[in-house]
Amino acid sequence: MQSTGKNKLITLVAMTLGFVMVQLDVTVVNVAIKTIGKSVGGNISSLQWVVNAYTLTFAALILTAGALGDRIGAKRVFITGFSVFTIASLGCGLAPNLPLLIIFRAVQGLGAAILVPCSLALLSHAYTNPDERSKAVGIWAAGASSALAAGPIIGGALIAFLGWRSIFFINIPIGITGIWLTAVYTTETGKSKGRSIDIWGQIVVGIALACLAASMIEGGKLGWTNLYILLGFALFALFMALFILIENKTKDPMLPLVLFKIRNFSATTAIGFFINISFYGLIFVFSLYFQQLRGLSPLKTGIAFLPAMGAILMANLLAGRLAKGLGPKKVILIGALCFLAGSLVMLDVSKQTAFLWVALPLFAMGLGVGLIVPPMTSAMLGSVDKSQSGVASGVLNSMRQAGSVIGVALFGSLVAKGGQFINGMHLSLIITASLIVLSMVAAFAISKS
Repeated sequence: MQSTGKNKLITLVAMTLGFVMVQLDVTVVNVAIKTIGKSVGGNISSLQWVVNAYTLTFAALILTAGALGDRIGAKRVFITGFSVFTIASLGCGLAPNLPLLIIFRAVQGLGAAILVPCSLALLSHAYTNPDERSKAVGIWAAGASSALAAGPIIGGALIAFLGWRSIFFINIPIGITGIWLTAVYTTETGKSKGRSIDIWGQIVVGIALACLAASMIEGGKLGWTNLYILLGFALFALFMALFILIENKTKDPMLPLVLFKIRNFSATTAIGFFINISFYGLIFVFSLYFQQLRGLSPLKTGIAFLPAMGAILMANLLAGRLAKGLGPKKVILIGALCFLAGSLVMLDVSKQTAFLWVALPLFAMGLGVGLIVPPMTSAMLGSVDKSQSGVASGVLNSMRQAGSVIGVALFGSLVAKGGQFINGMHLSLIITASLIVLSMVAAFAISKS
């Protein structure tokens, strides 16, 4: 079936709905952590798994999901991903206890890993004209950024009026709509039968990430020199070394290591990794800061995040124009300076700090992230051949989600110790500042070409 104008537009709507749902569930859960803990039990360490079970499976499986879409058709795989995400959302909303909630969150992550690469593949298939495709991808990305930014306020409002389970139930009508639109109006992509799935690489990297996340989450509670924590880090190193060995030997690797020989690709991937550790780790920490230390409700916590989230949206709109005039490197550096300044000012924040002096650095950090991500992504895509853009985008997304896992695990463990929340928060900010400096160093490696 050939794509008509109507079919292309509805394909764009369906793909955007899928990406919106994925991004919404990245941030919407953060404001619900305290409420979920009261409802189904769990301390900070165990509640971190509610966030990280999602991002862990998302990070680990996104590359394989993209390859699967190439092999058997992106439409079929995308509908499967939408169905998995929708059913898992129902499971999350009905979960009677914390272990089941964590399991269903992991299944949601599987659905998310399928949705993101396949949605981009279906968009590229529908919009064959480069200019039209560029606009469509821009709308797709803007919808996701809006959902990411709106997550805390949407989550806070839903919890206030309908309870924490509603943040998962809201996905069900979105999912049903998206599945129907995709099934009726979207055309199937071609199938690359020759491309194999890197099963062993997938298994090994999944184990490695799980060992790392578990060690970081439990390290704050058990102590960093605990035998089990040290063993977890050792297993992570062992499985990552094995993963690199497998990727070097495999015919169709899930992570083509040859891409890292491209300077711009390596630099932008490193920036994405560092930024996600910092930003998503701090979202988790400040959600706890607003609710546990300042006693704000989930709704007020969502409102408290508005300076950061509003700044992200504003900066996303400006970043493309700025990058066109200044180049991606300069815009990334300006964004990094904003993020760094916000992090350093935030070091003076305590339980009694006036909200204005919390809002201003939050705005600066949100502005920084909003300025960094669009030119970073553009520079990455511009550094590889068009035939590799899907794989390269998958690698960047995978590294960013891995960064999110590490950020929530590490920063969450630092604030988990009783009576030491502010000290842990300040240490998280110091680590953030260090990572932003490393991002700036990486940005200097980006060439104009």
